[in-house]
Amino acid sequence: MNANGKNSIKESKAIMNAATLMRLAGLSAMLAGLCFIIIGMFHPENVPSSVTTTTWVNVHIVATVLGFFGLFGMAGLYARQVEKSGWLGLTGFLLLSVWFLLITGFSFVEAFILPHLAAESPAFVESLLGMLTGVPSTVDLGVLPMLWNISGPMYILGALLFGIATFRARVLPRWAGGLLTLAAVLIPIGGMFPHEYQAKIAMIPVGLAMVWLGYALFSERRERSSEVVPGMVSSQLSQTEAK
Repeated sequence: MNANGKNSIKESKAIMNAATLMRLAGLSAMLAGLCFIIIGMFHPENVPSSVTTTTWVNVHIVATVLGFFGLFGMAGLYARQVEKSGWLGLTGFLLLSVWFLLITGFSFVEAFILPHLAAESPAFVESLLGMLTGVPSTVDLGVLPMLWNISGPMYILGALLFGIATFRARVLPRWAGGLLTLAAVLIPIGGMFPHEYQAKIAMIPVGLAMVWLGYALFSERRERSSEVVPGMVSSQLSQTEAK
């Protein structure tokens, strides 16, 4: 096998590895979408009596996992359409990525720390929950209220811009981008409804859009890696053997 043949095989392996990463990113986006849906369906009310329940702990463990899947999934969705999504896509991607980081930290505290503090420091728990619902805090929470207050606009604006960019790019399904855009518009509207509907309105439509986009990325790369790349490798090997 000559040097050209070896280089061709290396290039083919690189393409296959890139396709595998895209498939994993698509799968990660789908799992992030499922996490959104689970959180929206089962999130309990933000009151001290909820903190020690199994539902509270499980929902916020899912929210913590959401951050990890969301970051990887968003990276793949953005990379797939980076050339056509423009500054809207970049801005939406960055805002949502920072939001995923913030929500991972908050959810970790809510899942693993607050339940243990419910009996020992009820004032802190009540103040932290008040921060989430807009009730003035009686305890100094430092920088946490500021981070929480900016996370909401990041979530809304990030989803809005990324949805519009996806719709305009025409790389991934346009109507999945349209659904994400609509979901972003619904988020502030959800705040006008009773608590039992707020999480559903704010999370489930975004989750459905993420599942849709993730599946499109996963299935697209699966087709290319199983059909295009193997054919390319076989062609290159035949040419090498002929030489």
